Amino acid sequence: MPITQLEVAGYRSVRKLVLPVGPLTVIVGPNGSGKTNLYRALHLLSEAAEGRLARALAEEGGVPSVLWAGARERGPSLLTVAVSWDDLEYQLSLGAVPPQVDENGQPLSLFNLDPEVKEEHLWALEGRRRVVLLERKERTAFLRDAHGERVTYPLRLWAGESVLSQLAEPHRFPRLAEVQGSLRGWRFYHHFRTDPEAPQRSPRMGVRTPVLAHDGSDLAAALQTILEVGDAGGMESAVSDAFPGARLEIQAPRGRFGLLLHQPGLKRPLSARELSDGTLRYLCLLAALMSPRPPAFLALNEPETSLHPDLLEPLAALIVNASRDSQVWVTTHAEPLARALARRARVEPLRLTKEAGATRVVDSEMSED
Repeated sequence: MPITQLEVAGYRSVRKLVLPVGPLTVIVGPNGSGKTNLYRALHLLSEAAEGRLARALAEEGGVPSVLWAGARERGPSLLTVAVSWDDLEYQLSLGAVPPQVDENGQPLSLFNLDPEVKEEHLWALEGRRRVVLLERKERTAFLRDAHGERVTYPLRLWAGESVLSQLAEPHRFPRLAEVQGSLRGWRFYHHFRTDPEAPQRSPRMGVRTPVLAHDGSDLAAALQTILEVGDAGGMESAVSDAFPGARLEIQAPRGRFGLLLHQPGLKRPLSARELSDGTLRYLCLLAALMSPRPPAFLALNEPETSLHPDLLEPLAALIVNASRDSQVWVTTHAEPLARALARRARVEPLRLTKEAGATRVVDSEMSED
């Protein structure tokens, strides 16, 4: 299901933004402008569908750390993320757990960084009419089943997680299950280890790998999978475009997969342990973007990190090619990459700035007070 719109409110530097989403969405701006916050907001929806919302927020410092800290209207502080497809709209709103104490003033729970889902909605869009398919208020939810009947959710909801992760009898609620499956299928890449002890620098036991791990740890097996069941010619061209005259070789003695890069002028190939951080990262991006099993939605956060400027054009070509099979979301502070993507895909990047602590889109009315 292609996404058409993203709305984020009350999340870190994002007071409120409503953004269009196309086949390729490019978000560009300086450090601290809020690019990564939009990426993380999308990631939260996927984590919510998997039942990892509380853990994902804990890794960011807990709910108090992610809520908008600027001036706001009266009422509780809420983080809201909503996404629209052609005929569906899903919205998740959460806040901090209210402090609870016993008669002696002692806290009843130490889990005071957990989220509490306040509201959750799913609407079917029928022209200008919204049909409620899910309406949640804290731990109670009403759903519309496959027959169009409004029913009470049969289980007591866990306050810190989405209905999507607690869905029982998905055949009774097919549209909710559709959204759950869509969000779970999103793919995110924002950090590939390239330090000397990074797992992809050493041979590893491997299996056929159509989807690269989020940290790139199974890189050699993923590249070999592309060679065997994916676009082998396209991968060879992508390597040659980035490193003229170079050629990849994958070896797997005793099932342990490792990569070698043959380069002109060198008497022997270089192993992954010898490659520069930028070269290794580019190969990870190549494996992610050329997956033989492309996702419906793929997000990259600052993919230019540690890449040599000469690699930005080949990277742009990979991203644009991937956007033919997947919706691709790219956040970057590299203007050359943004320009290359704009030229190749004929898309206008969304440029972010920060005013009075709030993320805004430059020269746009997409930011709302």
